[in-house]
Amino acid sequence: MQGVETVDLTNPATFAQGPPHAFYDWLREEHPVWWHPSETLCAPGFWVVTRYHDVIAVERDWKTFSSGARGALLEDQQTGTELMMLNQDPPQHTRLRNLVARAFTPKVIRGLEPHIREAAREIVDRVATRDDVVDFVTDLSAELPLVVIAELLGIPIEDRHRVFEWSNRMIGANDPEYGVGGMEAASAASLELYAYAQSLADARRQRPLDDIVTMLVNAELDGEKLSDVEFNVFVLLLSVAGNETTRNLISGGMLALFQHPEEHERLVADPERLLPTAVDEMLRWVSPVRYFRRTVTADTELAGVPLRAGDALTVQYAAANRDPRVFDDPHRFDVGRSPNEHLAFGGRGPHYCLGASLAKVEIVAMFDEILRRLPDIRLAGEPQFLQSTLINGIRHLPVRFTPER
Repeated sequence: MQGVETVDLTNPATFAQGPPHAFYDWLREEHPVWWHPSETLCAPGFWVVTRYHDVIAVERDWKTFSSGARGALLEDQQTGTELMMLNQDPPQHTRLRNLVARAFTPKVIRGLEPHIREAAREIVDRVATRDDVVDFVTDLSAELPLVVIAELLGIPIEDRHRVFEWSNRMIGANDPEYGVGGMEAASAASLELYAYAQSLADARRQRPLDDIVTMLVNAELDGEKLSDVEFNVFVLLLSVAGNETTRNLISGGMLALFQHPEEHERLVADPERLLPTAVDEMLRWVSPVRYFRRTVTADTELAGVPLRAGDALTVQYAAANRDPRVFDDPHRFDVGRSPNEHLAFGGRGPHYCLGASLAKVEIVAMFDEILRRLPDIRLAGEPQFLQSTLINGIRHLPVRFTPER
């Protein structure tokens, strides 16, 4: 492949026009476990894993491919983030996951669903009568995840946009719009969010409510409770994972419908039957999280490639989700695709996304409103992609539609 040496997965500008799928295709077929040199992030480099079944093998074998040894991101961990589930292996990960899992039980999600659907209606209400260009990201897709996080954590609704700002600064540190101030601003945002989380915990200890924060600060498992730092780090993880990923999936899914108008028409014509499969296809197509890092703990091999203890390795979800060994015609966007065992929520290992069911409820609620009430929604300008090595995101997506009367 010409120009392979120019595709730098550590450079946020590589993703200025979306994922480099031609590069992923080449890697999957020619070098499914490929060494990516790097002098900046994760020096001297890291392995890139692109095939579906290899990603699953890595995710399931946490003893050989550790999240805890050096963290799940290519960037160096900040102090305190070693207590984040993302950066832990069992049994520490299992303890923390079991403690916070009670915030995502089917009963809790069923209880939230009416509020989520009502919030989706109100969000569309605010734009449905407009006869001008609407930013789909800031006016539609960003709102619902923020409302849900506010609902989960008992955050005053007027504070939800502080979470939006904090998560943008943390994820978009290298983005020309979100990243003003760079890593220093990102670190400051995380400290502000930690302090806010601590204020939530302190308030619930003084005045318990029937909400998830009260449940978590008082939760016990085998006599253990979440420490303050663990709770604060969990709020940070929820604010990013529960906000950025769902927001960008909704935005990316809408863009996919714009780019495939025949699939958009098909979905508008039969949303009741096709919306569940369409949501899974959006998840496969968009893959809002690009990668996670693992550290090899013992000499081994993967796809015939020898790996040494201490090597860094990344599992590339966007590449795995277009593996032709698993998905027929993988570069075709098909709202009726079934089966669709995508890896947008992880590779079936211990780090499978705890909020997967909640995210699907949000996505379905939002698209249900949009498809019924804004059936002719269309692009009104060029999308602006987030420049991030981690998140496949869209900063702005200008749209128009026939206003409701």
